[in-house]
Amino acid sequence: MVLKLPLYHRSGSLLFLDDDLDYLEMLGMVLPSHLQVELYCRPSGFGERMRDEPARWEADAGMHLQMIERWRRGQALIPQVLRYWAASTARYQLAQVCVVDYAMPGTDGLKVLTTLLDWPGARVLLTGQADEQVAIQAFNSGLIDQFITKQTADITGRLLTALAKLIHAPHPRLNTLWRAVLNPSQQSLLQVPSIATALKAYALKNWIEYVVLGEPFGLLGLDVSGRCEWLQLEPTNGLPDLAELATSAGLGFDVARAVDEGRLLPAVELHQQLGLHGAIRTAPSFDVGDDGLLKAASFKLAEADLPQSIYPYHNFLDVQGARKIQDA
Repeated sequence: MVLKLPLYHRSGSLLFLDDDLDYLEMLGMVLPSHLQVELYCRPSGFGERMRDEPARWEADAGMHLQMIERWRRGQALIPQVLRYWAASTARYQLAQVCVVDYAMPGTDGLKVLTTLLDWPGARVLLTGQADEQVAIQAFNSGLIDQFITKQTADITGRLLTALAKLIHAPHPRLNTLWRAVLNPSQQSLLQVPSIATALKAYALKNWIEYVVLGEPFGLLGLDVSGRCEWLQLEPTNGLPDLAELATSAGLGFDVARAVDEGRLLPAVELHQQLGLHGAIRTAPSFDVGDDGLLKAASFKLAEADLPQSIYPYHNFLDVQGARKIQDA
């Protein structure tokens, strides 16, 4: 079964190419402010922006692969991911979705999109009524991920819905890479519909970026202000073993009993991987989904807990400045 929960998610750049300046300006005003948006009115400017994008994506995927290879050799993943987040500030500029108008002077949007075959992002084609059959053929051939007719009622709402779906869809390459750090029982739990839905909702509400890890099992999340959170996951059938681990870590009988009963989770492995000082942290647990299979507990990480400070996403957006048409 395919995992519907993205195992690695981050916000990226949304690129729009349309020769209608008024339409581009309208998009710049209505698209949510937490999204990085780039607006182009000429295929040449858009093409120049996207020219090295496959190489940038490949370089970034290489860093993910290196983290996983080091994990296979015994290096903990949590500090590795935190260092990657601190060092790779350009990752938010990776083009995540391109939305291109079909009808443009001297070319068409489908020809523009076919120049991006090595780019692993999502493609959306905007069409007129007369171009709908072309768009259907392109969609059926896998050249585009979505097409929207400009004459559609509430075109803006339809576009926002499509973008939200594409932005939060699992990325095939990153999902394949990070699936390797999960054992089969963890993968099975993440395939339970109520669990996947609950975790996606939690991530969407709290983070701009996250990764699902297996050792320990949980989600490491990052919010727009650069604050990190560890959402520890524990299968309910593993609570007795976790209680024994809590005892061996010196947490005492009362804590061990609360863990065994599913009321508390201790962050023993988080403590070890980050070399945290003081007593091992515990937090109240809550159910994930409605199947009674999985518990979770949230642990906020202070800046002092991190290997390096992390550049906040909202600072990245501030540096980009006001949205404007790039090549008008």
